[in-house]
Amino acid sequence: MAAGGDHGGHDSYRSPLASRYASPEMCFVFSDRYKFRTWRQLWLWLAEAEQRSCGPGKARAKGPRAAPTLGLPITDEQIQEMRSHLDNIDFKLAAEEEKRLRHDVMAHVHTFAHCCPKAAAIIHLGATSCYVGDNTDLIILRNAFDLLLPKLARVISRLADFAKERADLPTLGFTHFQPAQLTTVGKRCCLWIQDLCMDFQNLKRVRDDLRFRGVKGTTGTQASFLQLFEGDDQKVEQLDKMVTEKAGFKRAFIITGQTYTRKLDIEVLSVLASLGASVHKICTDIRLLANLKEIEEPFEKQQIGSSAMPYKRNPMRSERCCSLARHLMTLVMDPLQTASVQWFERTLDDSANRRICLAEAFLTADTILNTLQNISEGLVVYPKVIERRIRQELPFMATENIIMAMVKAGGNRQDCHEKIRVLSQQAAAVVKQEGGDNDLIERIQADAYFSPIHSQLDHLLDPSSFTGRASHQVQRFLEEEVYPLLKPYENVMKVKAELCL
Repeated sequence: MAAGGDHGGHDSYRSPLASRYASPEMCFVFSDRYKFRTWRQLWLWLAEAEQRSCGPGKARAKGPRAAPTLGLPITDEQIQEMRSHLDNIDFKLAAEEEKRLRHDVMAHVHTFAHCCPKAAAIIHLGATSCYVGDNTDLIILRNAFDLLLPKLARVISRLADFAKERADLPTLGFTHFQPAQLTTVGKRCCLWIQDLCMDFQNLKRVRDDLRFRGVKGTTGTQASFLQLFEGDDQKVEQLDKMVTEKAGFKRAFIITGQTYTRKLDIEVLSVLASLGASVHKICTDIRLLANLKEIEEPFEKQQIGSSAMPYKRNPMRSERCCSLARHLMTLVMDPLQTASVQWFERTLDDSANRRICLAEAFLTADTILNTLQNISEGLVVYPKVIERRIRQELPFMATENIIMAMVKAGGNRQDCHEKIRVLSQQAAAVVKQEGGDNDLIERIQADAYFSPIHSQLDHLLDPSSFTGRASHQVQRFLEEEVYPLLKPYENVMKVKAELCL
């Protein structure tokens, strides 16, 4: 069987990213139809700009010292023919041409020319393959970022709502996954949000900094276009500018080889990999909290956690995010290696790799954002479990406050410290050796030495007194950093995340 081709159905491998996980809109941006339709659009823009490279309405000067022709001899009829055939792509003919020519761009030049016989002579005029290839990639990257940014904004917004609602709910903090000082559920969520805000800013920066390759020729010197315009630098520069503007870019690279610098791909995949790291951390935390039975991701009424253990409520959405995030983080190695081995003006060993890694990175990022939004829209909190865990650990954390209260009541700090130490060890033995509850406070209440502060113990053990400024930090963070970041995306915030699987 010949390699390649479009094998559908169930008899050939299809990437799970496209068939199972990623959204239809992201899959379309990386589809053959979108790619080759954009090639045709680029050929149309080039022809339009070449026709009017120095502006419309200027007559050709006459005489021996006449200036070069203002624009190339491309007719309106040719332009209209190209415009009317942007969408009717004969993929079968293109595949046959590529099999014959062993060149994808020329195969589509011939296919476009087949339905545009009048324009056939001027399609791809002066251009190289990277005119359509690289410029299309840049358009796709820009549009893919434009799909990701609103999704990331919605994730941040959902988590911000969650953090605001639980800003005051005390919970046990963990360092080294060992009990530490208290924080609040909302404050912990803000740790997640802060990382995602950094990712949002980085994605937006890279998206806004994207530059068009433009009209540069085979090695980036624009020699072919300079020849077309009889040595007129101004016309070549205007041609480049016009096509760049038609494509919706504010600027183009001044310097390119045959391709735009592959350093750009490193920047693109680096910010996506960083997003993957953030999502992996968030979903790992959720998985650990699910084990502690404090917070769970959504679980459907008919969802099955295990084929063997019917009681299981596995955090499969968070696990999926972690699994795909690991893949996303590894993809940045591809452009790093590709950029490092591009010889001189270009080598073709970038091509096959980029066909895979760029699409996979965005489809993977799209999937984890859709999934994380779904998770964040349905997080379930169990305050009673959280409260119970606090009660198990808080007596130990409160010992310093108890010592201070005893000193204020006239006690000796050293004597009190020793009393607390002995009682704490006894309580710890009950927890670790007998599997019992932490009874340190009961031991303190039963010890006459501590009678001067018995009436203060409830106050000294109030969890809210151990969370510091957590709730104020949440409020300030949301108001000063999160809400201003999300404001430009207010009109897309109501979109829900639906998971097929």
